[in-house]
Amino acid sequence: MASACGTGNEAPEAEKRPKQFNEFGHSRTDNYYWMNNKKDPIVMSYLKQENEYLKQNLSASTKKLNNKISSELKSRISDDFNSVPYYENGYWYYHRYEKDKDYEIHCRKHESLDSIEEIILDVNELAKNLDYCDVDGLSVSPNNKILSFGLDTVSRRRYELRFYNMADKRFNHEVIPNTAGEVVFANDSRTMFYVAKETTTLRESKVFRHVLGMDASQDKEIFYEEDPTFELSVEQSKDNKYVIINHSNSVTSEVRLVDSDSPYTDPVVFRKREKGLEYYVDHCNGLFYIRTNENAKNFCIMTCDSTSYDHNWKMLVPHDENVLIEDFEIFNDYLVMEEMRNGLTCFEVMDLKTKERHLINFEQEAYSASTLYNPEPGCEYFRFGYSSPTTPYSVIHYNLDKREKKVEKEDFVPNYNKELYDVKRLMVKSRDGKEIPTTLLYRKDINLKGNNPMLQYAYGSYGYSEDDCFSSNIFSLVDRGFIFALAHIRGGSEMGYSWYEDGKLLNKMNTFNDFADVSAYLISENYTSADKLFAQGGSAGGLLMGVMANMYPQYYKGIIADVPFVDVVTTMLDSSIPLTTGEYDEWGNPNDEKYYNYMLQYSPYDNVKAQDYPAMLVTTGLHDSQVQYWEPAKWVAKLREYKTDNNPLYLYTNMKAGHSGDSGRFGQIKETAMEYSFILDLAGIKE
Repeated sequence: MASACGTGNEAPEAEKRPKQFNEFGHSRTDNYYWMNNKKDPIVMSYLKQENEYLKQNLSASTKKLNNKISSELKSRISDDFNSVPYYENGYWYYHRYEKDKDYEIHCRKHESLDSIEEIILDVNELAKNLDYCDVDGLSVSPNNKILSFGLDTVSRRRYELRFYNMADKRFNHEVIPNTAGEVVFANDSRTMFYVAKETTTLRESKVFRHVLGMDASQDKEIFYEEDPTFELSVEQSKDNKYVIINHSNSVTSEVRLVDSDSPYTDPVVFRKREKGLEYYVDHCNGLFYIRTNENAKNFCIMTCDSTSYDHNWKMLVPHDENVLIEDFEIFNDYLVMEEMRNGLTCFEVMDLKTKERHLINFEQEAYSASTLYNPEPGCEYFRFGYSSPTTPYSVIHYNLDKREKKVEKEDFVPNYNKELYDVKRLMVKSRDGKEIPTTLLYRKDINLKGNNPMLQYAYGSYGYSEDDCFSSNIFSLVDRGFIFALAHIRGGSEMGYSWYEDGKLLNKMNTFNDFADVSAYLISENYTSADKLFAQGGSAGGLLMGVMANMYPQYYKGIIADVPFVDVVTTMLDSSIPLTTGEYDEWGNPNDEKYYNYMLQYSPYDNVKAQDYPAMLVTTGLHDSQVQYWEPAKWVAKLREYKTDNNPLYLYTNMKAGHSGDSGRFGQIKETAMEYSFILDLAGIKE
């Protein structure tokens, strides 16, 4: 019988139960595969022992510091908060927080902001007696009477659909389980469309039609996506004329349409899928607007009328090899494109009458900007969010006619003074000559090249561009002399689609090399040193941390790996695990020997070896749907078996949450304070 031992101050030692894997004539032994069973009491015992070991060591030695940081983190959260209202279909919608409450209260006012407030959903009431509560996908019916939303109480991202009758102020009886969490209403306000998840793989594979008031068992399945690498989503066109069904994997997409006025008709294919062709559509003023990579690696914008669908696409915005078009927003008279230029998000506006284009200018060296909800095509302004490492989150309205920006609201952050801090953007040359954008945040009163303690962070996967946004938490490190470094490594799309392609599949090593080369540069230029540099990443960024620990342990004093994807080969060989089949275009399919051998070069779990490792803190969630808890648990057990140093190694398992940690606006404070205490203690900073 397998067991795990370790009490209090002694590190747990997991029993070995060898399992052999043989692929392409290559043999691997996994001594800890048995952890892949949360119903096994021995597995639960091991996770609890690891938590107790952390509590008796890290938590006990840093208790005073941890409490102080927790207080600081909470002190930067405003007691009261009101979002900037947006107008849709006769109502102003917004959400607000009340003092000391974890969850948002969703409200609306009819026609005027001076009207009486109507609370349409108080999430604090839903969250009572729940360990976890996540509400997503709020949607209001066209007749303004029904609110739908998704509720996840486990943190597996499997949402129950709920319906609230705002006129009668009561919840409808029907509850639809195991969904993606949102619906799209047809124009009759009774019929709606939603995506269901598979129970084991969690793949979003089916679209159903539901009629309000009917039992969910009577819902009509209108489409099943047979290709296991594809997932589905539903959305509504800008003019509410179409329900849009999106089929997509990481390199190919396909769209089907349902007329919102005729919701019982069969979906119509917009353009049949072709391997490598991505296209995304919206509809307004009798035209389809299409963002596509057809003969356009960085995407272009095309149009077609409502009768041509799969042919006669006309070019509106041509491809630009220096500009990645990431999204667009259509208005009656304007097209606004969200673009990535030189590692920064930009907005480009096109006048649809004159075809004249101009950029919305930003003054700061590094910043983050994102399109917000703009439901009304006739609105005169474009609504977006903005922040920078030193500027709290703002909602900005840009007048499309006058070309003027107006800051509607900048979040108030208590106990924060932006004048104390500065930002510097570096271009760090990697070993193959590519320049890696790297952003530094620091206090103005430090010597920037004074061998400072530093936290270096990155993600580098799925084409996700890591934005230079504001985080109030990080100032608990920066105020203690730390520099925070954000490395925009390959695998993201900061420098265009090629930046992503150069960091995926058989180019994945570039992601890891970039992060290591940024570390080496920061050390060589005396921004920091190897005994003061810390690294952190989560999920696919946790994979990055695992590779750094194996390949470049000499660069780091400590590493934090949050919910890390570290058992790459074994996971990608198991098609029953959530996300696996949809990830083949990101990592490769290891059932192909070429990809198997390449993955084996970097898979952190497979490359643990007898050497000195940095101090490490690894986190996971028992209910994680993205990276299963056993990956980090097995990894820590194997590291304990092989590592030759006496540096601390901790595993923390959140027994009540999943990939994103605890819910609620105060939910993350505990884990963040723990991670910062771990870093500061290693840096010799005790308060």
